[in-house]
Amino acid sequence: MNKIRFIIAREYLTRVKKKSFIIMTIIAPLLLAALIVVPVIVANETQKTMKVMVVDDNEFFINRFSDNEKTTFAYRSGDIDVIKKEALSNGYDAVLHILKGTQMIQSNLYYSEEPSMTFNSNIESQMDKLLFDKLLVDTFKVDPEKYEKLKSLTRSSVANIKIDEAGQEKQTQAEISRIVGMFSGIAIYFFIFMFASQVLRGVLEEKTNRIVEVLISSVKPMELMMGKIIGIAMVGLTQFLIWVGLTFVFIYGAQFAVPDLFQSQALMQQMGGQGATIAAQNQITAIGADQMPTASIFTLIDMYFNVSFTVLLLSFLFYFIFGYLIYAALFAAVGSAVDNETDSQQFTLPVTIPLILTIMLLVPITEDPNGPLAFWMSMIPLTSPVAMLIRLPSGVPLVQLLSSMAICVLFFIFCVWFAAKIYRVGILMYGKKITYKELFKWLRY
Repeated sequence: MNKIRFIIAREYLTRVKKKSFIIMTIIAPLLLAALIVVPVIVANETQKTMKVMVVDDNEFFINRFSDNEKTTFAYRSGDIDVIKKEALSNGYDAVLHILKGTQMIQSNLYYSEEPSMTFNSNIESQMDKLLFDKLLVDTFKVDPEKYEKLKSLTRSSVANIKIDEAGQEKQTQAEISRIVGMFSGIAIYFFIFMFASQVLRGVLEEKTNRIVEVLISSVKPMELMMGKIIGIAMVGLTQFLIWVGLTFVFIYGAQFAVPDLFQSQALMQQMGGQGATIAAQNQITAIGADQMPTASIFTLIDMYFNVSFTVLLLSFLFYFIFGYLIYAALFAAVGSAVDNETDSQQFTLPVTIPLILTIMLLVPITEDPNGPLAFWMSMIPLTSPVAMLIRLPSGVPLVQLLSSMAICVLFFIFCVWFAAKIYRVGILMYGKKITYKELFKWLRY
C-alpha cells in the first residue's frame, strides 16, 4: 500500500507542478467563456454596415423599409441596368430590384461583396411583413395595427409543471434543462478523454524509455497501474475543484454586481405564464429594486430544474471520476500492449466508440430524456457518464440514477481486473505487433 501511495504522489506532484497545468487551470474557464461569448460579439461587431438602393417596379415598397444600425435604404426608379452600375460605383453596397408582381414577389439583389445571412434575412422578413399587411387591407379589410393587437391578446403559453411522488407541483423550464444537459454531457466527454489519454501517454512514455523495467523491479504491475490511474485522477479532481471554486466566485460576483437580474428572474419563475416578464418588471418598479429580496443563483437553479444544484454537482463529480477510471483502466491496458501511440489507435478506437456514439446521439437523447434510447444509454457503463448527465437536468428517478451509478462502480472493478491481466504481460513486451487474439490469451495467464 505504501508503494501505491508513493506512485500516486509521484504522478500527482509531477503533473501539478508543471507550468502547463497551472496555466490551463486558470485559462481554461476563460477560454470556455470566450468560446461562448466571443463569437456572438464578433458576429455583431464585424457585421458590415450596408447601404442599399431599392428599385421597386411595383412602387409599393418605396420608403417602406425600416433602417437599423447595420442597414440603411435609399430609393430610385428607372432603368435597373443604369441604376445598379451607378449605385455600386458610388458607395452603395447592394441594389435590391423588386420585380413586378402581386403576391409572390420576386426580387434580385446585386452586390460586389457578398452580404451576410443576417442582412438577407432582414430584407426578406421586412418584405414578408409589408406584403402580409397589404393583403390584410386589400383582401380582408383588416387594419394591420388591430390585427397585431388581436394577436397580442390571444397569445397562449404552456407552463411545464412536474408533479412528484409526494404530489407537490414544480414549474420547470424544459429548454434550459436540455441546454444544461447538452453542455454537461459534452463537458464530461472532453474531461474523460483529456485525462484518460494522459494515462495512455504516460504508460507509453515509461515503456518506451524503459523506465518501467526499473519500476517493475520494485513494485507489482497492478500497483504501478493503479498508482498511475489514481494519481492522474487526483490531478483531474484538483483541476475540477478549482474550476468549481472559480465558478462559485464568478456566480457570487455576478449576483453582487447585477442583483436586479436575479430578482426579476425569480419573480418571473414564480409568476409564470403570459406576461411574466412585464409583470415582474412592474412589480420591481412598484416595490423598489432595493426592497426586493435577492434570489440566489442556486435558488434559481432549484426553481428551473427538476433536480437540485447539489445533486447536479455531485452527479457530475461522480460520473467524471468513474467515467475517467473506467476509460483510464482500458487506456492503460492499451498503452501497455503497444510500443507507440500510432499502434494504439487500432485498440483505442473500439474503446472510445461508445462515448463517440453518445455524442452523435446527443440530439435524440436531449429531445426525449426519458425515452428508451436515453434510458438504456444511461445504464450502459461505457455511455452512462455522458448520457446520464444529459438526462439529469430534466429529471431522473432516483432508482435509475442509483442503478446507473452502481453499474458504473461494478464495471470499473471488472475493467481493473481486465486491464491488470493485460498490463502485467504487455508492459514488458517489446518489438511485437499485438493482435486481439493474443490479448485474449493474456487474460488466461
